[in-house]
Amino acid sequence: MQAVCPICSRSTAQAEPKFIPFCGERCKLVDLGRWFDGDYRIAGESVSPGATRPDDIDYEH
Repeated sequence: MQAVCPICSRSTAQAEPKFIPFCGERCKLVDLGRWFDGDYRIAGESVSPGATRPDDIDYEH
């Protein structure tokens, strides 16, 4: 089974190790941009917008 890039579905067989699991720098940056834009989310409790440190998070709600 051959690994494919999660962004463009091209083979990662010839990719430089620093880009794995992506096929190259472009797809790696596309993925990073998606994280920054909020397209990807990790499931969990919402954190108040002003919370910047663990001490600021209200875990009781």
